[in-house]
Amino acid sequence: MRCPACGQKSPEGFKFCGNCATPLLEAESPRDVRKTVTIVFCDLTGSTELGGATDPEALRATMRGYYDEMRTILERHGGTVEKFVGDAVMAVFGVPVAHEDDALRAVRAAWEMHEAVPQLGLQARIGVNTGGVVTGEGDTLVTGDAVNVAARLEQAAAAGDVLIGADTQHLVRDAVRVAPLEIEAKGKGQVKAFRLLDVDLQAAPIARRLDTPLIGRRAELEQLQQAFARTIRERRCHLFTILGSAGVGKSRLVAEFLADIDARVVSGACLDYGEGITFWPVISVLKALGERAGPTITQIVEGASSANELFYAVRTQLEDVAAERPLVVFFDDIQWGEPTFLDLVDHIADLSRGAPLFVLCLARPELLDKRAGWGGGKLNATTILLEPLSSEECVELIHVHGGVEAETEQRILAAAEGNPLFVEEMVSLVQHDGDVRIPSTVQALLQARLDQLGREERTVIERGAVEGQVFHRGAVLELTQAADVEPQLNGLVRKELIHPTPATLAGDHAFRFRHLLIRDAAYDALPKETRADLHAQFAGWLDRHGHELIELDEVVGYHLEQAGRYRRELGHPDPELERRAAGRLGEAGAKAATRSDAHAAANLLRRALALLPKDEPGRASLLIELIGTLQGTAPPEEQLALIDELEASPDAAARMHGRVARLQLKLLIDPEHVVPEAEATSHEALNLFTELGSELGLAHTYYLVTWINWLQSRAMPAAAATQRVLEHGRKANARALVAAITVQQVGPLTYGPIPVDEIRARLERIKEDDSFAARTTAYLIEANLARREGRFDEALRLFDASLALQRELGSALGATISNMARCEALSDAGRLDEAVAMYENVLDELDALGMTSFRSTVTISLGDALYAQGKRDEAERLAIEGEELGAAEDVVNFAFGDSLRAQIAADRGEHEEAERLARNALRYAYETDFPDVQATAHAALAHSLAAADRIGEARHELERATEIWSTYGWLVHASRARELLAQL
Repeated sequence: MRCPACGQKSPEGFKFCGNCATPLLEAESPRDVRKTVTIVFCDLTGSTELGGATDPEALRATMRGYYDEMRTILERHGGTVEKFVGDAVMAVFGVPVAHEDDALRAVRAAWEMHEAVPQLGLQARIGVNTGGVVTGEGDTLVTGDAVNVAARLEQAAAAGDVLIGADTQHLVRDAVRVAPLEIEAKGKGQVKAFRLLDVDLQAAPIARRLDTPLIGRRAELEQLQQAFARTIRERRCHLFTILGSAGVGKSRLVAEFLADIDARVVSGACLDYGEGITFWPVISVLKALGERAGPTITQIVEGASSANELFYAVRTQLEDVAAERPLVVFFDDIQWGEPTFLDLVDHIADLSRGAPLFVLCLARPELLDKRAGWGGGKLNATTILLEPLSSEECVELIHVHGGVEAETEQRILAAAEGNPLFVEEMVSLVQHDGDVRIPSTVQALLQARLDQLGREERTVIERGAVEGQVFHRGAVLELTQAADVEPQLNGLVRKELIHPTPATLAGDHAFRFRHLLIRDAAYDALPKETRADLHAQFAGWLDRHGHELIELDEVVGYHLEQAGRYRRELGHPDPELERRAAGRLGEAGAKAATRSDAHAAANLLRRALALLPKDEPGRASLLIELIGTLQGTAPPEEQLALIDELEASPDAAARMHGRVARLQLKLLIDPEHVVPEAEATSHEALNLFTELGSELGLAHTYYLVTWINWLQSRAMPAAAATQRVLEHGRKANARALVAAITVQQVGPLTYGPIPVDEIRARLERIKEDDSFAARTTAYLIEANLARREGRFDEALRLFDASLALQRELGSALGATISNMARCEALSDAGRLDEAVAMYENVLDELDALGMTSFRSTVTISLGDALYAQGKRDEAERLAIEGEELGAAEDVVNFAFGDSLRAQIAADRGEHEEAERLARNALRYAYETDFPDVQATAHAALAHSLAAADRIGEARHELERATEIWSTYGWLVHASRARELLAQL
């Protein structure tokens, strides 16, 4: 029988191990485990010639001496001889029990073999390689590509050489001298290898550890305390980020800080597997605030018109709590955070005012790969990096943990390189078995610790790892099928591999791995087949017990997805399992889309689609959802690829959704000559979706109709279409689409032939909705009414309020549109220098957004402002450029552009050209239903006629312009027209 603790074999019937006295269990069927091991291959060279020239008895004695010497060397270094085949030897380091320095042991053994073989009168070549394998628990037989690579290294070595693989070299780099080379390995191509030149038999590989008590962090602690004191003194927000590698002491520093402050503390952690689980840490924080945060949690659950609306709700919730008592919001492992979550933290730091709110974040340095400028440029942000401890501090840490012998202490100090986690873990190993087994990597160290666990404890910790860094007792019971796991959990707590933590699920007990890497090591030991079974089993358990989880679909979908992926990798896919995973991820993606979390929605929906075959009926609805999510955020090429698939669907409704989406995309990025096809398709789509009763189909089609009419400057049909989008979009719960179309009402209500009384009536109805989109719409409508009536200060104030709200929403295009309207107000107010500067900024913003249609109109408006400044040549150039930029159907550009060019020509005395341009402008103007455009064209014709001394005709055109402007409430423009009439 083999000891489960030390691996020593004992005669059958022994109840205790003769080496370490561990109780020997009855033989159980070995289970498969995945491990990182180091393999040594040694093969004699010239053995055929030796056999032909040597007496068989002498050869037998020589070979017996060779086998015995090789076995002795390998076993002395802790290796297990797997087999002798002919004159080849294969040994494995890491089975049945792993040691944290297995790679170094293997290299030392190989070097000793390399020196011993010539003394036997033989020559050998040796290959050493480290990698993942599958082995039976307690077995020595290993299977995996790492074995093949070791054999290829041995075959490529010259007589008398030892070649080691790249992974092995990395693990022993401080104990060897090597010469790099590349070899041609059969079936592998070029493989990186190293010729072993020398081995320091006293050197140790780099050791690593995972957490520490607070030693030597006084300066960092003072920085935290000073920043927090300033937060209270100035009653403002401060973002404090602590960066550091695994085990350097971030969590311990925070624990020391939090233990000595007078504040309310709430915390949340980002999940390592949480793609798409954007608001998990935020929900944890809000739950800790109690019932008062219920409405904010509800808003996250039910969705909002934009991510930034949620940002606003979360920020104000935290500010309200902090106003009563200083509040510390602690987010851990934010390097795992979704982009939207990181945006939320940025939003809080940038905009929170008037309350002592301290946002404390921990992250690995990988965070800076995502956000290179994290915290940069903020006066209220601090970022520090925890550096390794000094030797003196490491000695103090060793003594805190009980101390070790002086010689052992020096070995620990030499290997730890100041990482406090490594120090603590090695001390723990020394105190456990009296040997300082210097770890070469975190994985090797943790694998060694896990191999020391009893079978039942090992099973429990591996099952917990399937759930994640935090796991529940109920889940472990389900996955182990054991009657009780309490003794094993208590044992793991005592061994400081896990510790109790607040449960996410009511009525259960939860545990957290001391460090994520412990969880990873336990999880990585599971074979993929086992992982697949456990993920599927856990998903079922969570579905039954996790109804209180807000993001249940995301989590269940993730575990089903993992189960499906592993089964596919193993060559026996489970389509039904993958279909279930796609359903849950798709549902989660749809929920993310309703709260305008575009990144999470796209991620979840893409993953759902990847799980379904091309002929799966459920793909169509996912494609429709994803295409809508990607509008305006993803490259057109990706959207077109999805649209191509949708249009190839056997389902007529899906094909129509694809056609509508394609035309919608064309109107946004390349609107030239698209309108006729879009109009014909919209009629066909409305008939089909009406017949099918598809509210979503009708909403998307009327959205297309809105753009068709707006591109042609037809305000009233566009306004009618917006109402239909609102009607059908609300029924379909397409909240992102409803939010977009709500703001889009501003255009028709501002520029269409709608009396002021009717605009005000609609404004009151819009104000009944308290969403961000409705509030933005109301500000813009009120501002435009004030601009028309000459209340410019009020108009500018309202435009600023709209701009601030758009920025809260994170809508770059919305902010730019607010600035466009502000430009018009500045120009009407005669503040031309400010108007010109702002128009130029708006053009830069539109260039960045790629919005050609808006850019053409703004270019002409800038020309108008320059003309008012007397810069005629530049104004003319911009008028021509604006007309060339616009699509043929965008007639408002031609009306405005020709009106401006007509006035410039008249000023130059080019009377015939001026009249021609003015009458062209008038013709274009009446292809629209925009009163201001029509009145502007009449005024331009009046200007041209007056310049030619045709005063009577000019008065007639000005009277018509005055009448139109007066009828529709453009009082400033009407008043100026009357002044011109008086001058004539």
